[in-house]
Order: sequence, then C-alpha cells, then structure tokens
Amino acid sequence: MKNVYIVPHVHWDREWYFSAEESKILLVNDLKEVLDFLEANPEYPSYILDGQTSIIKDFSALCPEEMPRFKKLVEDGRLIIGPWYTQTDEMVVGGESIVRNLLYGIKDSREFGEPMKIGYLPDSFGQSAQIPQILNNFEITRSVFWRGISERYGTDKTEFNWAGSAGSKVTTQLLPLGYAIGKYLPIEEAPLKKRMDKYFAVLDKGATTENIIIPNGHDQMPIQKNISEVIIALKKLYPDRNFILGRFEDIFEEIEKTDLPEVQGEFIDGKYSRVHRSIYSTRMDLKASNVQVENKITNILEPLMSIAYALGFDYQEGTVEAIWKDLMVNHAHDSMAACCSDKVHAEILARYNSVEERIDRLIDFYMRKISEATTDYKETEKLVVYNLFQNFRKKTVRCEVISKKSDFVILDQYGNEIPYQVLNKKVIDPGLIDRQIVHYGDYEPFIQYEVEFTVNIKSVGYKTLYIVQGEHEQTTIETRDNVIENVNYKIEAQMNGTINVYDKRSGKLYKEVLGLENVADDGDEYDFSPLENDQPLYSVDSVTASINVIQYKESQELYIRYQWSIPSDMEERKNKTMNGKLGIEIAIQLTQNDCYIPFEITVDNDSKDQRTRLLVPTQIASKLSTADNQFGLVQRPVIDEAINVWEKEDWDERPDAIYPFLSTAALSEPGHTAAVFTNSTREYEIVGKNFETIAITLFRSVGILGKEDLLRRPGRPSGIKMKTPNSQMLGRLKLSLALFFTNEGFDEANVLYYAKEFLTPIYTYNQIPYNAMKLNKENIQVENEYSLFDLAETNLIMSTIKKAEGSDIILTRLFNGSQKAETFPGKVERYRLNETLYGLRVDEVLEPSEIGTFRIK
Repeated sequence: MKNVYIVPHVHWDREWYFSAEESKILLVNDLKEVLDFLEANPEYPSYILDGQTSIIKDFSALCPEEMPRFKKLVEDGRLIIGPWYTQTDEMVVGGESIVRNLLYGIKDSREFGEPMKIGYLPDSFGQSAQIPQILNNFEITRSVFWRGISERYGTDKTEFNWAGSAGSKVTTQLLPLGYAIGKYLPIEEAPLKKRMDKYFAVLDKGATTENIIIPNGHDQMPIQKNISEVIIALKKLYPDRNFILGRFEDIFEEIEKTDLPEVQGEFIDGKYSRVHRSIYSTRMDLKASNVQVENKITNILEPLMSIAYALGFDYQEGTVEAIWKDLMVNHAHDSMAACCSDKVHAEILARYNSVEERIDRLIDFYMRKISEATTDYKETEKLVVYNLFQNFRKKTVRCEVISKKSDFVILDQYGNEIPYQVLNKKVIDPGLIDRQIVHYGDYEPFIQYEVEFTVNIKSVGYKTLYIVQGEHEQTTIETRDNVIENVNYKIEAQMNGTINVYDKRSGKLYKEVLGLENVADDGDEYDFSPLENDQPLYSVDSVTASINVIQYKESQELYIRYQWSIPSDMEERKNKTMNGKLGIEIAIQLTQNDCYIPFEITVDNDSKDQRTRLLVPTQIASKLSTADNQFGLVQRPVIDEAINVWEKEDWDERPDAIYPFLSTAALSEPGHTAAVFTNSTREYEIVGKNFETIAITLFRSVGILGKEDLLRRPGRPSGIKMKTPNSQMLGRLKLSLALFFTNEGFDEANVLYYAKEFLTPIYTYNQIPYNAMKLNKENIQVENEYSLFDLAETNLIMSTIKKAEGSDIILTRLFNGSQKAETFPGKVERYRLNETLYGLRVDEVLEPSEIGTFRIK
C-alpha cells in the first residue's frame, strides 16, 4: 500500500507585494489560531512554521504573553521551527550570510526547543551547489526543496542523495509540484479527486519508494482545521492508499532505508519550475547595497572586532547579531530577488541604509578604541592604518586627515617620515568636530586634508602613524593625456568610451574594454525578456567621450564621460527613435603595484524598459565560464544546450546562459585568465561570436512586478500584475568593479585571492584631541603595530574572522578557491560552521570548494 503523507505547514513571505506590517497583522491572527488549534486537538501531530525564526521574533514582539504556550508546543514537538532565520535566497547571497542564517536560526530555535534538522528551502529560485556542505557543517543531513532540478542532473526521481563539495551529502526530498499543492483541500469528493488524480500521476512517477508527500499549506494560509475530514474523504476515494497526517521526518525515515540515486552541482533549470535566471539584476540599487554591506561586515567589521577582542577590548556580540538579523530579513527570497512592490522595496532600502550606518559606526568605534590605546608620540594626533586582509600589503592609501595644523609631517613609531601628497583640502567648522569647542568660544577652524601615501602594513592588523607639526615636501598634481599605467598594465582611453588594456606580463592587448550594450527589456521584476525583432545598441558605435587623466605622486586617475542616446521607452524602441539618455562616467584609479584595475561606473538613466550591460572582451574562446559561489567555484557552459529543445520540451522558462556570481566571473585557459571582480552587480553572461566576452549586467529597467506571456517565459505571470514604476531605475546608480588579466591559468593566478583583496580596502582612523562622542579611556595599552596572524604559507582564501558565539575563542573561516587540493599548515583546531569542535589536525588539507573553520590562538 502506498503511503501519502499530508504535511501541515505555512509558507510565510514576510513581505512581497504586501508590506511586512500587513504581514505581521496576519501573523498575530494566524499563529494564535495555530496555538489554539494544536492545544485543542492533541491528536493533530504537528505544524511546520516555514523553517524560519524571523517570524517568531515578530510574533514574540507583538504577543509576548503567548510565548509560554508557543514554547510548550515546540518542546512537545508539535510546533516545528527552524533551522533558518529567514527563507534565504541561495544564488546572490554570500556564504557568510547563509552560514549566519543557520547559526542564528538554530540559536533562536533552541530558546524554545530543538530546531527542525532539515535544510528546508521550499521556494528559493535555484539551489546552490554548496548547500550540502553548509548543511553538513551544521550536522544536518536532510534537505527539502522545489525549484531548479530536472532529469538533466542524472535522475528523474524525487528522492535522491545530493552530493556537495568535499564529500558532503544530504538526503533530499524534492517537492516536484511545489509546497502548496495541498492548500485548501476540499472535502467534496469530486473536486478533491480531480486535484489528487493530477497530483498522484506526477508524485507516483517520481517516487523511489511507496511514500509521497502532499504539503498542506500555502503563502500566509491559515491552518486547515478540517484536514481530518479531508483525510476521511481521501481514504474513501483511494482505499488502496494509506493517508497519514505527519511531518517530513516520517518520510525521510522511509526513503533512507533504500538505495537512492546521487546527483550533484547547482540546480538552476527552469524546466519544471521557474528559477528566474535573470532576476539577479532586478533593482540593482538594492542588489548592490547588499553586496557592499555583506563585504563590509565580513571583510572589515568582524576582522577588526576580532583584533580588538584579541587585544582585550569588549566584543559587542549582540550588536553584530542584530546587524546580521536585520540584513538577513532582506535575504528572504522575494526581498533579495526584489520582486516586490515599490512600497516594500523602499522598506528594504531603508533596512540596508540602517544596517550600513550601524556597521560604519561600529567600525569607527573599534578603530577609535585601538587608536586611543596605542602609545602617544610627541603629540596626540594619530593616523592608524588598518589592513584586514589575510596577508602583508604594500598599499597606496588615500584618506582624510583633520587638523588645525597648516602643515605637518607623517611619522611612523620610529620617527621615520612617511612621504605623502595633499590631493585636496578644505576648512571645517569646529562645531562639526565637537560642539563643545565652540561652546567655550573657540572658533578657530580645522582643515580637512585629503592625502595619499604608500605604506607597508602587516596582515590582519594595523600600523600607527603620527601627525606632527612640520614642513613636508610639496608636490604638484598633473593632468596628462589619455594614458595611465603601472608595473602590470598600460591603459589607454578611447574616444568611443572604451579602454584598451595592455597586460605587460603577457604582452596581450585587450581592445574596446568597457563598452556598453543596450537592449529592450519587455520583462518584469522576475525576468529579463527581449522584445521581438529588437536589435542591440552598442555605445562604441555612437558616442564621443571626454577623457581626463590626473597624475598624482602615488596614483593615477582616468575619467571617461559621455552621453549615450537610446530609446526612452518601449514605444520609441519599436519606432527606432532615440530621445532617451544614459549619462556615463567611468572612473579608474590605478596605483603602482595593483594586479587588478579597480573602477567605478556611474549611470544616470532617464529611459524605461531596457537592460544595459558592460562588455569585457577577453580573447578567450571558451566553452565554460568560471565563477564563485559560496566558498568555492562553479563552472558553467557558455551556452546551455537546452536552449535548442526548451520549447519542444515545454520548459517553464528559456534556459539563457545568464548566471549569478558573488565576487568573480572569469574565462580561463592554460596560461591566460581574464576576470571581472564585483562589489555591486552579481549577474553575467558570456557573449560574442566566439563566446569570448564577459557581459556584466549593470541594471534592468522594468515597470511591473509580474507579466504574462514573455518570450523567454511563456504563460501565466510570475507574481501578480502590479505596476512598479520605481523598478525602472530612473536616476543615478554607482557600481564598483575591477578587471583582472594575467598570463596564468585560473588556479595558478589564485584569482579569488585577488578578488578578496579588491573587496578588502585599507581603512584609516584619524585620532585628534576632539570628538563629539565622548568615551572614557580604557585601561588598555596596545602595541603601535600589530598583526593577529598571517596566511602567507597557504593559498586558501579567508572568508572572515569572528569571535565564536558565546565563547572566548576567535575563529577564522577559510575556503579553497581553486580546483586542486590546498593545505593549511601546522597543528590546528578545526571547527564546524556551527562552531562546535571538529577535531585537532596537523597540516589540514582542504579539497576544492571546501570550507574550514579554525581557531586562532
């Protein structure tokens, strides 16, 4: 007899086309009803609260009096919570974010009882290849998801073992028809049978055992109180089946008794369910904010706090947890994807702004704490330089110095002078520095200097410099022609708005780099969709740029500016008229030893219904691209072979080779690699006659949440048909990227190492005798120069450093960003991602894309 497990649950989008505030009102109503029903019906086994704890936080804040009842039901195993904090996106959210999502979700769950030990992701738009390894590091060996897989991965079954990197594996139950097929099940026999016959045909075909699942729930769906009557009707209709009101664990216990097929990799096929493979560029302002905030937390704030903690300062663990949790609210799949209403997007942007402000203030706080604890030298004005990167760096630093001195020298702790150049200066009212100054009648202004100098600085540490009265050598700032260069690159700006890059190491010349492509976007917030018969526009064909080069002593800047005429909306696109404008500024700052070419591109857009991409020709005709995912690499075909059969096979969406990446998208061959690094956009496609050009999506302009019958996504709308004019992305947008060219293969060049360096800028703190925010000085004195540790002996990439939760130890997370095994030398204590001890190791070897968390002593 076949077992049919009916699993009661709710899927709770905290926000979507409706606001979080509206959702909270429903949450209070629905969850109280769940508590009442579970208490009144002891035979009703359990109810799954969507695998996330953020909604518990909302409920407890609004209904604290209900939490004892809530806790009792969790302890009894009848209300199932966790293990996530939010239902995270998996494709454009960073690895540390996914780790903290589980870390804090499990921590919150244990305030009430035990979390569900299943990696439950019922609605994420695709599955990352690193999820099995992450789950195993939290001692989770089971997974449930819906979207992204097809028989192309090696099985047509709905139960399988999903293998990840480094031997990780989770037993997986696919929801082939989604999480909502059992919503509002009728008790009337005719409609019930009509629905079930359709479901059973699919579920029976995919099952590896005599067990299938009917999830009984939907988005914000109240608990179905008459489900027992429905089961009675089902037993009458299907006497050859055994209907069980249960939980996911029941079916896992059955399917784990049999041999299951094994699959591996990421799952982003849109054959049976929409994965929205071009959603990675919707509302680029929000996407870019997320990238910048994630990188500030993991690359700057947490390493800085770890240094301070090692030196004896307090570690504000609760403050960091609150920052992470507010950020992770934005990581819920709809919020991160930005397929929401304009009102919700405004709330998401406000959260990003709030989170970033708290991060910035906490960074300033810890830099100040360390600075004030270093030894004074002659005077009390200091400039402390922080290198939070994993290795020693000789770096050109540009920063602000505020002083009342009309001239000064910069000295190190031994009295050696550090040459510097003043790039700019302006007068600052003293009241802006500390209002107490003017309160006592001192109106003498301060001077804010923008200075630049080169400094040697140890890894994961700082160096104290001193601002001392004196005369420094004055240097001139020059303007030049259209060329800048350093030891690695020569860059020549072209009048068509592009650059030619000469790589001095390989002797290769890359022409017309950073041109733009513009096409119509007839899609919605979920997907790019082309306009039939539309022809791409290319900036190199129609713009004349102005070029400006500034030569400083330690660096050079190249500015390219132009206005590009494009259609202002879809009607102009169809009529071949061009009254719209894209204002473009590309700013490249190059210092002497840079191995990559950092640049910012600012777009001023007044045109609707279009997509604009940046083009990087590489001379590498490849069948595969290489990009990073969470803690590792993924290789993808430059053209998806299913593009030839998707219509015949009736796919839900066309499999364009548009892909996500986190920091690096690259083409590579032996002796040659070209890559783009990002601190903003995370979407790319390989294009060109020979698939040699990396196309980076700068932004998409669309004006509707969901739309039906798209060229690349036929049929019903995704979401709902709601106008979203703010998703047209009118106005200014600034994005941060870098180019990387080398005469080595991908592994030999250690590409992700340089991407990480790009994303870990030098920070400085200028300590002067005045500050509006008063602090009592702590009784701690620290060295004037310090390094927590150095990773010079390994090619592993540092993800972050943090204090372990509820412990006094410091952990660093490393991963292998190459395609061969790498060693972490020495005797080490290795921990899991859940921060429990894994074991004592000597010369720990990490396999490709393997994560290792180690104690720092």
